[in-house]
This record gives sequence, structure tokens and C-alpha cells, in this order.
Amino acid sequence: MSDATGVIHDIGYQRYTGPRLGRRQVFGALFLHGVRTVFGLGRSAKAKIFPWLVVSVVTVVAAGVTAVRSQIGEVVMTYAQFADAMSWLVIFFAAVAAPELVSRDLRSGVLPLYFSRPLPRGDYALSKLLALVTALWLLLGGPQLVMFLGAAFTTKRGIGGVWDELLDLLPGLLYAGLWAVVFASIALLVASLTGKRAFAAGGIVAVFLMTTPVVGVLSILPSQTINELAFVASPPTLVGGVGNWALGDRLTQGRGGMPIGDFGPVYAVVAVLLVAACVSLLLLRYRKVAAR
Repeated sequence: MSDATGVIHDIGYQRYTGPRLGRRQVFGALFLHGVRTVFGLGRSAKAKIFPWLVVSVVTVVAAGVTAVRSQIGEVVMTYAQFADAMSWLVIFFAAVAAPELVSRDLRSGVLPLYFSRPLPRGDYALSKLLALVTALWLLLGGPQLVMFLGAAFTTKRGIGGVWDELLDLLPGLLYAGLWAVVFASIALLVASLTGKRAFAAGGIVAVFLMTTPVVGVLSILPSQTINELAFVASPPTLVGGVGNWALGDRLTQGRGGMPIGDFGPVYAVVAVLLVAACVSLLLLRYRKVAAR
């Protein structure tokens, strides 16, 4: 009986000798890919329809507001008010974008590849969250920039008028950032619970819309304190309450705004705690997913 022998053939494979990218580069690549995914960039034409339809709607509204203002010479809608007015679109945009970011990966079972070194488990979730926050902020902040450019080029007060517009724009962009952070934190947490995009989208819309009747019930109870705190019960009204307290006339234009009394700081604290809770639960969720 002869001994078995083997031969190793050199088929040309070589060791990689180039630079090896680390955690920061992986995080950045996931973030950039996430932003592109939200807007359908690098994907099929079908994937671009909804996000760019929403972008078109908010841009047309901003252009219309700018055109009316240039004709009548008065502010039709402040930058902060624009974010409030478009918040309903942000809900549906987040409901579609969040499942695209995380539900697809859950269903396809590629998470073990993401969680291999040098990417820690939490970096995946945080990169997706940052991508969604950035996309929502661009959705609200981009049209505000259109409004600013229109006002800056039509002002009759010279450089002083441009400076005043800039001072009005910056709080509006910060307010848009608040909308983006709160909505993205909630939407991504809900989407991370299921690999089915339809269920995730429905759950996100339900969280935002089903809390609205709670605000209505609390606001008619025979207690002024409960009435003034009622808007805490729903994410959209919670953000509106923070904006009403922090921005004042920039948001209300002297029309009173939301009846939150002296509870503005409470609204701000609740918003911070809500975001912190959502992010913590999101990280815990992916720690459990990685452990499977």
C-alpha cells in the first residue's frame, strides 16, 4: 500500500501588504453608506422614488414661501416654523428610512460580519443612528437654506439684513437638529426590533401617531398642571414644547405658541432622557443580537 502524497500548487495568491484601516474608517464607511442608503444613492431607481419625492416636496414648499415673502415683503414662515410644518413628512420619511438601514441587515443575517474586528458591536448601531440623524437634518435644513438664500438676495437692508437672516437661520437649523435626533432615535430603535421592513415601518408610524390622542385626553383634564404637561406624551409635541420654550418668538411669531406654562425646562429634560433611553436600548438590542 503506497503512502498518499500531496502537492501544493502556487496559483498566484499573494498576501495583502497595503494599509489596514481601523475602527474609525470602518465607522465612517458605515455612516456614509447609511446616508447614501436613506436617499437611495447607489441603489435602484425604485429605491430613489420616495426619498427624493419627499425632498422635492419640502424644497417646493420652501421655494414657495420664499417667493411669497419676496412679493409681499413680510415673513410668511420662520425657519423654525418650517421644521414644525414639515414634521409630518419627517415621520413617514423616518418610517421608510430606518428599516432600510437596519431591518434589511437583520433579515439577511449579515450582522456577524459587521461585528467582527475591528468594529465593536455598538459602533454599528451608532453609525446607523448618526446616518439617520444626518439625513433627517438635511431634509429639514436644506430647504431652510433655500429660504435663507432667497431672503438674503431680496433684502433691502444690505449686509445688515443678511446678518439678521443668518441669526434667524441658525436657531432654525438647531431646531431641525432636535427634530432629527428625537425622531431618528425612536425610529431606529423600533426598526431594530424586526427584520421585516413593513412591520418596522408600521410600528414607527404607530409610535408617533398613536401617542397624539393621549395628548388630547390629557389636555382637557380639569388640571392646569396636567394640561401644561400633556404635550410630553407624544414625541412631536414634546419637540414642539422644547422649541416653544427655547426659541420663543422665532417659533411663535407672537401668537402664544403651545400652552406649556413654566414647564419648558421639564420638556427639555424629558427630550434628553427620551433620546438617552432610546440610544441605550438600541445599544443593548445589538449586544443581544451579537450574542446569538
